[in-house]
Amino acid sequence: MTNPYIIVDLSDRMLYLLQDHKVTRGFPIAVGAMLTQTPTGEYTIVNKSSNPGGPFGVLWMGLSRPHYGIHGTNNPSSIGHMVSHGCIRMYNEDVLVLSSLVDIGTTVIIRI
Repeated sequence: MTNPYIIVDLSDRMLYLLQDHKVTRGFPIAVGAMLTQTPTGEYTIVNKSSNPGGPFGVLWMGLSRPHYGIHGTNNPSSIGHMVSHGCIRMYNEDVLVLSSLVDIGTTVIIRI
């Protein structure tokens, strides 16, 4: 069994968790606005922080690209839209589920 990994599909505005190259979970997300687009590429989760405060909802998972992460939101109506400053926003309950399924070091592939 391979380690789980994450694919963020910017076009679909969905985050997928894969295990053994099969999608096991899918979550709706918000992504970067036109002027602050979410960067594509391959990254890893480098840290997790509960209750980071501000607009980051209940959890922050930092990526290996500084200043970018996967996090909850204090504005659930933003999910499904291109509104963030480049981060990947999730519903608070979804980011908690995702965080329980992945470890620091998990690969995150962001694609169009």
